[in-house]
Amino acid sequence: MAEPTLSRRRLLLAAPALTLGAASLLRGEEGRNNLKEPVYRVSNNPNTSQPVAAQHPLAPAMEIAKRGLAQIDQNVRDYECTLVKREQINGKVLDPEYMYTKIRNEQVDANGNVITPFSVYMKFVAPANIKGREVIYVKGRNNGNLIAHEGGNLLKFVTVPLDPNGMMAMRNNRYPITEIGIRNLIVRLIEVAEEDMKYGECEVKFYQGAKINDRICTAIEVIHPTPRSNFRFHKAHIFIDDQLQVPIRYAAWDWPKKPGAEPMLFEEYTYSNMKMNNGFTDADFDTNNKSYAF
Repeated sequence: MAEPTLSRRRLLLAAPALTLGAASLLRGEEGRNNLKEPVYRVSNNPNTSQPVAAQHPLAPAMEIAKRGLAQIDQNVRDYECTLVKREQINGKVLDPEYMYTKIRNEQVDANGNVITPFSVYMKFVAPANIKGREVIYVKGRNNGNLIAHEGGNLLKFVTVPLDPNGMMAMRNNRYPITEIGIRNLIVRLIEVAEEDMKYGECEVKFYQGAKINDRICTAIEVIHPTPRSNFRFHKAHIFIDDQLQVPIRYAAWDWPKKPGAEPMLFEEYTYSNMKMNNGFTDADFDTNNKSYAF
């Protein structure tokens, strides 16, 4: 999820190596009970060439991000996926969380009027302490609140509205639900890249043929070798799905605390089992949906 102000948005895309583990779920109710560790693989021969010698190293990545944003705005109305997140909260890296997720992108008419609002449904599958939690958020509805209930026999029927930016909703979250999703991720990528392109000290590498599970990707590695107040991360990796042309994995690390130490994870998100344009309706984001446990 994402923070509401740019000063708090650490668009952090990094890892100690390009072979990493996160987690995903198989599509379907039965599959969501069988967690798997996806494998991330990349070529050992990065492509660091740039079309124009004078351009900033981030310029090619910026173009990819802008094309991805246009692809979503033109062709992606909604999607379902498994979202796996791992975040650092108060200096501690928490265990991964697994969420079956439906997202409907905001659609506007030629006059800028909202036809369908940005909408989110999430069902938490693991770990055990949050299993069964469901959350719905529809922009502009429910007085701006998200609607949630916990899992378990005692609490699953206790549904509460929460301010997305409030203490309860933000507990163990770096970002509010209002900025979840691959479109918001791309927007933040562009914002941070635009800031970083004002400065030097940036190394960028491209790895063709990277894989997340069975998805072929282009991996982009961004490195700021030296800590500076104007940089938000030390190392960052973005995996762009070659077929879908959108980022499906993003992770970021802080600078090592001392020479030779491993960088500490800031945040890591993987969007797997992506299925686009399902024709979701308001019923998919309604607490009265009989398929849900509200």
